[in-house]
Amino acid sequence: MSLITIIGRGHSGTRAISQTLSASGVFMGEPLNESGDLLPAEPMYEACRVAARSIRWEGGLRWDWSRLQEADIPPEFTDLIHRYLATVLAYPGEHRGWKIPETTLCFPWIARLFPEARFIFWIRDPRDSIIGHHVTDDLHDFGIDYPEPENERHRRAISWLYQYRLVRATPPPKHWIEVRFEDFVLRQEETLRRLETFLDMPLARLPVRPEAVGRWRRDDDDPSTGPNTFPFFTEALEAHGYLE
Repeated sequence: MSLITIIGRGHSGTRAISQTLSASGVFMGEPLNESGDLLPAEPMYEACRVAARSIRWEGGLRWDWSRLQEADIPPEFTDLIHRYLATVLAYPGEHRGWKIPETTLCFPWIARLFPEARFIFWIRDPRDSIIGHHVTDDLHDFGIDYPEPENERHRRAISWLYQYRLVRATPPPKHWIEVRFEDFVLRQEETLRRLETFLDMPLARLPVRPEAVGRWRRDDDDPSTGPNTFPFFTEALEAHGYLE
């Protein structure tokens, strides 16, 4: 029996892989919203706030996540996650999983709670990811401190960077794959074959929308919300081939 979850900030295109898994016979919990997120989300949100108590903001764009890697996981966190995943964990079939972007905020403890799970890290060009609003835009809502943003896009960009760096600061789980949303859209067959090998199961082919790639190029910066790119994106843009 396999357990699958998706790591990636909101608006990273995680809906596409969640819907693909559902169409392929993976039970993704119930009920689901139109984005493929398992509901109700409140236990996961509260679990993220419990995890945030072990995070120390060092000022600027620096956070200390060492306690998430080393300290014992509080029973309160485990209870909340098991409550959130009740329908998934009770499912008797072969393939089960879940998707909700907030999983990324407590990824180190999720990886420790489910060491045999298969983790899909879903990556998207951050310039596309921050165009739209997401519930994780304001990290304060989840108990995480960060510098005062200059505008709304800057707030979203800080959230993106925080989640990206948190994932990178966490030792990869035993079963781990990284997939770019852009490759899933523009090289669907090749990308699905990689995922099929990783998951050891066939996957459905669903329609994709090429226009979802590179939206930032058609986005007009709005002075009220801010630009779609920031200097601190450069490292990730280079690492994942977005500057080619």
